[in-house]
Amino acid sequence: MAKNILNNPLICDVEEGICEISKSTYNTENLIEKPLQKPVRITYFTDPICSSCWGVEPQLRKLKLEYGEYFEIDYKMGGLLPDWNYNRGGISKPSDVAHHWDEVSLYYEMPIDGNIWIEDPLHSSYPPSIAFKAAQRQSPKKAIAFLRRIREMVFMEKKRITKWEYLVEAALEVGLDVVQLKADFEGPALQDFKEDLFQTQTFEVQGFPTFFFKDETGNQFIVCGFKPYQYFEKAILNLVPDVQKKTIKSDLESMFEYYPTLTSKEFAVLTDTSVSDAERKLYAYYQQNMLEKIEIKNGILWIKKR
Repeated sequence: MAKNILNNPLICDVEEGICEISKSTYNTENLIEKPLQKPVRITYFTDPICSSCWGVEPQLRKLKLEYGEYFEIDYKMGGLLPDWNYNRGGISKPSDVAHHWDEVSLYYEMPIDGNIWIEDPLHSSYPPSIAFKAAQRQSPKKAIAFLRRIREMVFMEKKRITKWEYLVEAALEVGLDVVQLKADFEGPALQDFKEDLFQTQTFEVQGFPTFFFKDETGNQFIVCGFKPYQYFEKAILNLVPDVQKKTIKSDLESMFEYYPTLTSKEFAVLTDTSVSDAERKLYAYYQQNMLEKIEIKNGILWIKKR
């Protein structure tokens, strides 16, 4: 993939697994961080419509299950797409992104339907980013579930998550107070988002996803872009050498108790199997009426049946 294409934030280098961004115009200052509550802090720079961030979900979900007691994650929204007031890297309009998303989907084995950029394209990633910051003000845990849900909406369901109706739908599904979400979205969440943009510059982040692993003494490891699980695990082991990895139960009930929705790739990574073997198991559960599924041209999202 030609490097000049990477000047466009929506075109991700598939091999490197990173969506690059231009330097922002925010001034830099010394970053002030909260005291660590666990041995390691992971500062995660991301964006709701970052396709490489969606691609790395299996690794991140596994890391949380195996080593989650040793780290906390601070999610930062980095502002991937401010608007369409540019013409760079062969991209001048939303429809130019559609084929790329389909290509990324096959490479990462994560379901993405690029036709959203033809049928109902987003004008910016800022509104869902601000909505996430509003959700964080209510509940960090529910905010992560909210981010997951709006990603499912945009990557699989072709829903333009800049529309308030879809943000409300996602908020209700994860148990957020929609009235409070609206108030925070129109109020302090915007400043929270600006602070995230500022910190994106402070950390000199050049693309998403970017993970900074840091311990209380200042030792730091960085994982940039889509990387195999071993990279994430190594970062934890380097900072906490005596860490004890938690055993993940791989039965259906346990998997969907951990996460209510899973792609075939996620189930494969979590259970240390191939995607084809994972899908055979998941189809068997589906035929037993234990799962529901959302199937698109590039993959399946499996949902525990209620």
